[in-house]
Formats: sequence, structure tokens, C-alpha cells
Amino acid sequence: MDQNLPKRSEVPAAETWDLSDIYNTGEEFEAEMEKAERLSEEFAALEGSITKETEGGAEKLLAAFDQLEAVLMLEQRFLSYSSMLHDQDTSDQNGQAAEKKARSNAAKIEERIAFFQPMVLGLGEETVDRYLKEEPGLRKYEVTIRDLFRLKDHSLSAELEKTAASAREVSDVPMTAASMLRDADLKFPAVKTDGGDTVQITNGRFVPLQTEQSRPVRKEVFEKFYGRYAEFQDVWASLYDGQVKQLKFFSKLRRYPSNFEAAVAEVSVSPAVCDNLFDSVHRHLDLMHRYVRLRRKLLGVDELHMYDVYAPMVPDLVWKVSYEEAKELALKALAPLGEDYLSDVKKAFADRWIDVPENEGKRGGAYSTEAYGVHPYMLLNYNGTLDDVFTLVHEMGHSMHTLYSTRSQTFFNANYRIFVAEVASTTNEILLLEYLLKTETDPKKLAYLVNHYLESFKSTLYRQTMFEEFERKTNEMYESGTPLTAAVLSDTYYQLNKDYFGPDMVSDDLIRYEWCRIPHFYYNFYVYQYATSFASSVAVAHRILGEGEPAVESYKRFLSSGCTQDPVSLLKIAGVDMTTAQPVDDALKVFEEQIARMEKLMGKE
Repeated sequence: MDQNLPKRSEVPAAETWDLSDIYNTGEEFEAEMEKAERLSEEFAALEGSITKETEGGAEKLLAAFDQLEAVLMLEQRFLSYSSMLHDQDTSDQNGQAAEKKARSNAAKIEERIAFFQPMVLGLGEETVDRYLKEEPGLRKYEVTIRDLFRLKDHSLSAELEKTAASAREVSDVPMTAASMLRDADLKFPAVKTDGGDTVQITNGRFVPLQTEQSRPVRKEVFEKFYGRYAEFQDVWASLYDGQVKQLKFFSKLRRYPSNFEAAVAEVSVSPAVCDNLFDSVHRHLDLMHRYVRLRRKLLGVDELHMYDVYAPMVPDLVWKVSYEEAKELALKALAPLGEDYLSDVKKAFADRWIDVPENEGKRGGAYSTEAYGVHPYMLLNYNGTLDDVFTLVHEMGHSMHTLYSTRSQTFFNANYRIFVAEVASTTNEILLLEYLLKTETDPKKLAYLVNHYLESFKSTLYRQTMFEEFERKTNEMYESGTPLTAAVLSDTYYQLNKDYFGPDMVSDDLIRYEWCRIPHFYYNFYVYQYATSFASSVAVAHRILGEGEPAVESYKRFLSSGCTQDPVSLLKIAGVDMTTAQPVDDALKVFEEQIARMEKLMGKE
């Protein structure tokens, strides 16, 4: 591990994404924002122009939708560009300014177009049905139209829609401020590694340091890392409280009984899906506790601590993978998806769709984003670990999902729901894992891979469900009148941590502040979908490997379907029914099998 992160200017161009595919210059970026503003002003002039009595209403509605699509495509493009420009170096003032300006302009655009939804709903479903029959061109927007009427009971008047849209810029403040504090302003102490190097802790380096170093170093890193978060616990609590309050403002405005029900309604998913997840995971907490007990035995410690969570259960094995090797592994593992899929993956590698290494000021974590009509982009913080290879194929799954949807669907129809967004990414991870398990012959590496499988269940299915419980509980606390102080939030998180990890884990006091560093708590009940997607992906990947071409074809139909059906129906195309707890129960059977496999491999039955 290098002692210091490179500055952005020191990163080789080949390892960075090429944003010139969107805009060649800052001037082009500014010009497109101006164009979007101008078109949105022209669109705003349509307010009140289409009523039930309007002559040629079907043709005018089609023209309005066409104008709206043009505005939103430009908006998505300049928002994606500015966000990536900011994230590649959050300390860069130009990037900060571009993102702030883009968000501000987007808020104005959202306010100008806010009249449209109430105007369409005002026509009535019967009139719009007639328009759809009269004007074939309108069918391009039928999915969007049907979705508007699905949510009509929670829609507002044109004036209130404008007010809600104008409030969006303010509502982003908690998330933006938390991101700036976490990624740009919060500095961590340095530690001396086992190799004798002095390394500054960062958000990106925390897990590698917890994975690679001896127990005393892990303990020191853990205490210095979370100790720094604890110093700002009241600030984090204020930011999170602001997030919950802004969610409540909008859920109340739209007449939803709770923040959670507002969130799932927006993505067309029943609350029962998440409740089924909770039910299944709670019924199988004994498996998580069995895994923790196995971890303690394999690490050979009397007490297992939270700084032991990332320590490899297979001793004396450091599995480093260069980025070039990672690309080759990805291509081999994803081969069951066909040559056309691999061709697109190779293009992503060759044409600089990916921002690879960590650099000073770079946003932590990883993501995939899109600019419709261009191609997807991926942000990584690649540090050469096997986990980083899994992150690469994960984000590639997102990007291929986006690519398949945008190729097959119109702008509105390509925007697949959050609920299915993690399926393609996690399916790729399972395919990589199964490939490595099949091809690896070294017993120690084989045990390492089983360990990774177990870690995936722990971190994705159990931990993300735990995160969701925290989000649900704290939102419900606020809605019932409990102030969300740092103590309340930390105590709630600490108890959940104890419940999930069980009696064989010492829940160190500092772990109560882990909630402060989770960016997804500002994503509006996003995290449970990692868990449901993981369960779905276990089923999809095993179906692809077991059935071959028929399963691959149905999976690609799923990838290409965008939002043309509700998320649960889309998953049924890929062979998964999330209306029941069965997919989660089945996935946890695989978890149990892998625990038993590890126990046998390591002689700990």
C-alpha cells in the first residue's frame, strides 16, 4: 500500500474515465445547461394548454411529451457530468462549482416542468386512454402515463408540484453535506503497518487495512477510524435528522402514512417484500451466529471483536490482483453470458468508461452512472485486492444493465427501478465466485473463496438488512416523536449490531458510530434492495450456470426491459418470484451449505 495517495493530476490518463464523451470542454457543459434551461422555459409555456376540451389534444400531448423528453435527457447528461467531475476530486473547486451549478439549474428545471403531471392527471384516465388509441406516437410514453395514474392519489396540484420541486435543492443538503464531510473534510490519523510503512487512514483504505494487517494494527486502525467519526457524532446526527425530516416533509405532502411507504410506492414495490426479507433473515439469524462462531474458531481467538470482521479466516494468504489481471478474470467469469455481452465489457475497458485508482480527494466507494445516448461510466477505488475484482464486476453488471436497457428502450422506459438495480451487479459477482470456485485447485485459495462467499452473505444479505432495520427504526422513531440525537441513533445501531452478530462477537463500543459513515442512509430506503437483489442473484446465476442458453436469453430480456413492467414482474422474467420469502430462504440454504463446506475444509466441524 502506497504511503500517500496520488493527486488527481498524477493518475495516468488511461486509468481515468473519459468525460469528453459527454462534453469536450467546460464551455460545452455550460452551453448544454443553458439549452436545457431555455427548453424548459419553452415547455413551461405549455401550462394549461391541454385540457379535456382542447382540440387536437392527442397530438398536443404527444408534442408535450417529446419536449419534456428532450429537456430531461439534457438534464440527466449535465447532472451526470458535473457529478463525476466533482467525485473524481471532491476538493477541486471547479468540480464543486460545476456540481452546485448543475444541481441549482436542475432544481429550476424541475420547478418549471412540475405542472405537467397534474395537467395530464387532470385530463382523466378515460381521456388519456382515448388519446393513446388516436395517436400511435403516444404509445412511446404509455408506461410513464400509466405510472402517473398509478400514483394519482399522491399527486399534487400544479402549484404544489412546483413548490415540491423547488424544495428538492434544499432537501439534498443533508446528503451533500454528509458527502463533503466524509470524503473531503474529514481527515484521519496515520498508522504504522506491519511492513513498517506509515500510512494515512482513509475511507477507501479502511477495509484493506482491516483485511491485510495484524490484529494490533487492525485494532489501532479501527479505534482511530471510528474515533474520528465519534468526534463529530452530533454533526452526523444533525445531518441524518435533516435527511429524515426532509423525507417526512415529502411523504406527508403526498399523503403517505410513512416515509418507508412513500419510498416503496415510488418504485412500485409492496412493503410486504421488505417485510418478507425481515421475516426470513430473523428466522435465520442462527446461521449468521454460526458463521460468527466459525470465524472466531478459525481466527483462533478467545474473543472476536469488530476489528476482526474483515480479517481473512484463511491464514497467511494475501491474494493480490493487478487491474490487468482483474480484467482478464472478469472476462472469463462472465463468459457464460455470451460473446455479445463480453464485447461490451471489452469496450468498457478499452474506451475509458472506468475511473480506476483511488486518488487524493476522490469520492469513496464505487458506482455506475449513465448519460443517456453516450454510455455508462464506472467509478472505482481499485487497491489490488480480490474484493476489488468483485467490485469491478459488480459495477460492470450495473453498467451492462444500463447499456442493455438504453439500447432497447426509449429514454423514459430505460430507467429501470431501484429495486432491480442491484440484480445484474450481484449476478456478476456470483458468476465470478462460481468461476473461481470451479477453477481454483489450491486448497488454501479454495477455502479463501468459500470465505468470500460467506462474507458476501454476511455483508450483503445480513448487513444490508441490518442497515435497513436501522433506517426503518429511526424513521419510525422520528415519526412517533422521538428526537434523533446522536445517543439515540448510536444506541439503536449498537443494539442491532449485537442482535445480528450474536453472542460470539464482542460489539466494541466504537462500532456504535458506524452508521455515521454509511452514505446509503441518505438514499431513501435503498439498502434493503441490496439484500433482496442478492437473494435474486443467487437464483439467477445458478440458473444461468445450470440451464445455459435459455436462462441467458431470459436474463438478457430482463436486462433489456428497463421499467416497462413493475420490478417484481420483471424479476419473474429472470425466473425469480419476490412476492414470497422463498428466494431469500433458498439463498440462505446456500449460505448454510457454504458454512458447512468451510467447516469441513478447515476441520472445524
